[in-house]
Amino acid sequence: MIRFFRHYLPLNVVLLVLIEFALFTGALHVGTWLRFHQAGEDAALVRLPLTAQSVAFSGVMVTVMMALGLYDYWGWEEGIRGMTLRLGASFVVGFIAMSLIFYVAPQLFLGRGAFALSFLAAMIGVTGTRILFFRWSDLDILKRRVLVLGTGSRAAKIGLLLKSGSAAARGLSIVGYLPLKGVHHYVDAGQILPDKAPLPAIVEKYKIDEIILSVRERRGGGLPMQELLDCKLLGVEIVELSTFFERQTGRLQLESLSAAWMVLSEGFRSGLAREIVKRTFDLCAALALLVVALPIMALTALAIALESGAPILYRQERVGQDGHVFDVLKFRSMRVDAERDGKPRWAAQGDARITRVGRLIRKARIDELPQIFNVLRGDMSLVGPRPERPFFVQALAREIPYYGCRHALKPGITGWAQIRADYGASVEESLEKLQYDLYYVKNHSFFLDLMILFQTAQVVLSGKGAR
Repeated sequence: MIRFFRHYLPLNVVLLVLIEFALFTGALHVGTWLRFHQAGEDAALVRLPLTAQSVAFSGVMVTVMMALGLYDYWGWEEGIRGMTLRLGASFVVGFIAMSLIFYVAPQLFLGRGAFALSFLAAMIGVTGTRILFFRWSDLDILKRRVLVLGTGSRAAKIGLLLKSGSAAARGLSIVGYLPLKGVHHYVDAGQILPDKAPLPAIVEKYKIDEIILSVRERRGGGLPMQELLDCKLLGVEIVELSTFFERQTGRLQLESLSAAWMVLSEGFRSGLAREIVKRTFDLCAALALLVVALPIMALTALAIALESGAPILYRQERVGQDGHVFDVLKFRSMRVDAERDGKPRWAAQGDARITRVGRLIRKARIDELPQIFNVLRGDMSLVGPRPERPFFVQALAREIPYYGCRHALKPGITGWAQIRADYGASVEESLEKLQYDLYYVKNHSFFLDLMILFQTAQVVLSGKGAR
């Protein structure tokens, strides 16, 4: 993986984006040439660089594919069939988007024949590339060879991750585990390397690309520091366990975290410039979203009123940045007496308190649209950790370490945890979401915000995590 604006991106995904951008550009030129190469009066068009048209076509198609999850590294477990369905949908949406662009900017239009041939060439090229990519991306020859230093319980979690077959395991191959003194073995005996040679010699023997440090106790010679330095000078990457899980899973694994690592690691930073950029973007994007969403909000308000009357909006206390409590606005999706006993409770799967209209608007996340006013007021951001109710915050803070760190930033309508994890209606699910929230707090940037907004469209269309 590579780190881009503090966010980890799989190298093969970056290459795939660049390859497919080039394919779309080439497809436009191929389609234009096929349409006009025999027409004498249009021959000049074939010789044009077509820069504006190709950039518009490639940019729109890559953006649509990103929004539909075709570059979502963690969502590739669905395989070729799921990818094919998303690919077909992306070309349909891309065709509609390009038609609208041609209507707004007719100077970009090349003609129906050239446009259709370009789309056909792009479909063939991208589909073929994707099939080859899926077949070749898991070849052992392309994987990084990893040596795990330690055989304890922490080391065993690395093996479990790689055996899971998830996207987090892609691109890595564990060569073996190297035991240290006085540590009980929690890994398969067959994976423990018997070599007693110095670490640099073992690295050269097994052609190791990366060493993962999974040792808990490092004082008193717990790690062979000089040998690790020699390995680093040989070009081997040395990775601490917390950093490994952060890089591979897109979250901070609580079991491997320590306060010292959080203090000394890169990240967990904020600044005036970042806050100004984020606030400016929030205001501009929220106003634009409000204009687009007003008809939907009006219809939703009417549907709620017809089904169950007033109130249309629901106000609820939530905990925001630095523990500040504010009222979040949502369309009411439950019965008026949903908490008649006064006891807060999470929404459950198939919750009987949810109305028929409420079930629809929760599925499509329409119930969250009034939070645009919270963004304009400054209580929330478009992207950030999900704001939780004070009652649950107090309970979760007692049971989950570092829970309060998520309040370092403004809460968001959407966020990294919202697109990566489930709803979060239990301590266990909240713990999982916290690990994604901590990743966002550590690595937040304008680039990551844009990625989250693109992928939110995919989550809304799939209904993931809705209750």
